[in-house]
Amino acid sequence: MKTLTGNQIRAEFLRFFETKGHRPVHSSSLVPANDPTLLFTNAGMNQFKDLFLGAEKRDYLRATTSQKCVRAGGKHNDLENVGFTRRHHTFFEMLGNFSFGDYFKREAIAYAWELITSPEWFNIPKDRLYVTIFEGDPANNVPRDDEAEKFWIEVGVPKDRIHQYGLKDNFWQMGETGPCGPCSEIFYDMGLEAATEPGVDKPFGQDDARYVEIWNLVFMQFDRSAVVDEKTKATTYKLTPLPKPSIDTGMGLERIAAVLQGKLSNFETDLFTPLIVRAAELTGVNNDLQNASLRIIADHARAATFLISDGVLPSNEGRGYVLRKILRRGIRHGRLLGQEQPFLNQMVFAVRDLMQGAYPELIDSADRVSKVVLAEEKQFDRVLKIGLNRLNEELKSGFNGEKAFHLYETFGLPLDFMVDAARDAGVAFDEAGFEAAKEAEQARARASWKGGSQKTASPAFRDLAKTEFLGYRQLDAHDCKVLAIVKDGVGTPAAKAGDEVEVVLDHTTFYADSGGQVGDTGRFTSTDGNTVVADISGCVAPVQGVRAHKAVLKQPLAVGDRVNTLVDATRRNATRRNHTGTHLLHAALRQVLGTHVKQAGSAVDPTRLRFDFSHFAQVAPEELEEIESIVNHEVLVNTAVDTIEDVPIDVAVNEYHAMALFGEKYGDKVRVIKLADGFSTELCGGTHTSATGEIGLIKIIGESSVSSGVRRIEAITGLGALDEFRRDYELAQVAAQVAPAGDVTPAAALNLKLQAHEEEIKKLRRELDEMRMKSASGTLDEALAKAVDVKGVKLVTLRADGLDRGQLRTLVDNLRQKLGEGVVVLASAQPEGKVAIIAGVTAGLTKKIQAGKIVGAVAKFVGGAGGGKPDIAEAGGKDQAQIDAALRATPNTIAELLG
Repeated sequence: MKTLTGNQIRAEFLRFFETKGHRPVHSSSLVPANDPTLLFTNAGMNQFKDLFLGAEKRDYLRATTSQKCVRAGGKHNDLENVGFTRRHHTFFEMLGNFSFGDYFKREAIAYAWELITSPEWFNIPKDRLYVTIFEGDPANNVPRDDEAEKFWIEVGVPKDRIHQYGLKDNFWQMGETGPCGPCSEIFYDMGLEAATEPGVDKPFGQDDARYVEIWNLVFMQFDRSAVVDEKTKATTYKLTPLPKPSIDTGMGLERIAAVLQGKLSNFETDLFTPLIVRAAELTGVNNDLQNASLRIIADHARAATFLISDGVLPSNEGRGYVLRKILRRGIRHGRLLGQEQPFLNQMVFAVRDLMQGAYPELIDSADRVSKVVLAEEKQFDRVLKIGLNRLNEELKSGFNGEKAFHLYETFGLPLDFMVDAARDAGVAFDEAGFEAAKEAEQARARASWKGGSQKTASPAFRDLAKTEFLGYRQLDAHDCKVLAIVKDGVGTPAAKAGDEVEVVLDHTTFYADSGGQVGDTGRFTSTDGNTVVADISGCVAPVQGVRAHKAVLKQPLAVGDRVNTLVDATRRNATRRNHTGTHLLHAALRQVLGTHVKQAGSAVDPTRLRFDFSHFAQVAPEELEEIESIVNHEVLVNTAVDTIEDVPIDVAVNEYHAMALFGEKYGDKVRVIKLADGFSTELCGGTHTSATGEIGLIKIIGESSVSSGVRRIEAITGLGALDEFRRDYELAQVAAQVAPAGDVTPAAALNLKLQAHEEEIKKLRRELDEMRMKSASGTLDEALAKAVDVKGVKLVTLRADGLDRGQLRTLVDNLRQKLGEGVVVLASAQPEGKVAIIAGVTAGLTKKIQAGKIVGAVAKFVGGAGGGKPDIAEAGGKDQAQIDAALRATPNTIAELLG
């Protein structure tokens, strides 16, 4: 058996399949492009999903990849197992080979066996390998995979080493419907030392620790469709053989590395050991490959580095939330090793150094990624401190498993830490409640991301030739042939006037929704140009390369008819100005704020442009002003916008240094847009002006936060900018009337006027608060005189509306001081219909009765809740009508609490 490094295995795998006519395809982003059904890319086939669904066509039928994958959320979630098993990871690489209707089972099996057993390649001993096939499912009319068994025997696998299993293990499907088929897995015997019970020799199929799956071959040969019974409405499924069966295989790089390097655990391979060594250095402990915390730090550093590099940022929802959990779990295990200071940000550079050969993009992104991780480490430190205070409060008032899980999930408090704290406080820890809350959260996560439910493209679109797009150079096209008419998702040979349909032509000038740019609108006319055939409200691409026009027919239309296309020129030109403006804006942002700025989303329509980008702070007004000046300078220079068509993607990125944008999926040949003699160079399929001067003017109208680490700028161009300046001028005229400018600008004059008004309002509010406080203080003696005795404890109640909580606490302190020993309860009607309740207990009585319990009980009368310290506590409510009733009931409440 060959001993190879992880990098050598990756390279050899790709080289092997390249010799078999496969196109090497670079790993796609961990954020699936144009696929909302997936949280993260979790398999090699994800980037080819549209090919398997028939929604995309490429110029190759065979491909091979080493794909970045993450399984840490939604349906596929290995997070909690990582570090404690030999083979679970959040981030991993999936080696794969794919056939899109080209070769099938015989070749796939022959290729796999040759690669792993040939002395020229991996040379794994055949006597340590087992394979599995699908046993069939008679209940659903799915036959046993006799073909696979036959082909395995052909390549030399003994029949007694071929085992059969059912739907759960050996049948794969993309979703409820769509492509599916049997699969065949290859297993490697790691030896007796790897057995679940060391030294106990169990046969294949009875020891998952010893017999490890290293490769899964999926044979997509059926299309699964739903059939609904018209009477019962029950749904059954039918399998129909695909006309062009396909192949999808996946081999975990980390697992095959363990095999070829003779290691029992993936963490002992050279894909992890340098990271574990660095983690030990940063946390100040001895290097130990069996240390679960060091393993977790190494694994999570890989996941976080690649996720952030691919545009994901920590947040409280979706992908960002999973990233935040990964980061905080890594930080927490550093703390378990004694490292209280930020350290995980330095692991980013260790990941870069280890993996930059296969992923050179890490060289440029590592500094940015490290800053994101450092910011999260600092924030988590603050959150932990808040969480500890919350834990101490919860331990005093009904601590349960659900509350514990909230602290675990929200503040990252370790479970064992909370268990110990509860024990020290004499509170039983509700482990069952904690696990129930955890399972409920996982169920919500699974429900939020139902991966693989994307529908196949309508057959009406799937088999059509690509639409020739002429819209880059002209707005009208003649003699366009109608290839398809689709109504309600179903193809039809003809449609009548008034029908709302989608129409596909052999060539068109209409741009389809793509890359953040909206599709064109316009009309179809008769070939002589005299009659309007259809109004077009938009254009989309249901299948890559096929453009479907959203049409309301004015005349009957049939497949085979000919029409002319005419795009709305005014709308297209406005959209072009905004799209070219986003490119200038992107370049200016990087110039002013730094090269860490990356596009994180955009929207371009005729009215405005929206640009989302990675940045860690609000963009200052002076920075926005500088950015606006830079882009408008480039507009005034009026340099040509150069378009370079059909550039190989590696040439575009490495020679033209074109920026590839977040969330976009690119083919082998791309279109490059160069602005202002290299000021901006990006990959882009959108429509643009022919020179920067056509933009007219770019005016930034807003800057805001989208999520943690992502900012948004909105801007307008052309006539939209002129309208904005007119509105600003009108506002300046009004400001001049309200606050004459004199020697300052109208904005400064108005600002000074508003500040003066604000100071006057503050003064009046202070005077009003003083009057209210004085009035309330005047009632203290009256309240003390009405004090009641409840089982030997003096009780004073008082209603004091309109006072803020600070003033109420002052009154409570004054009353307690005058009372000597006793209990004080104050209630106050607050703005917006709210209620404030504050209770105070003098020091000598806190062992008999506590303020927190008093406010909790009183607050129930006004529809609220609260708690606090034994001597003073606060509560809120929402029913002001019950304030007096709550105070009248307070003596009984005190009596019940005293027992």
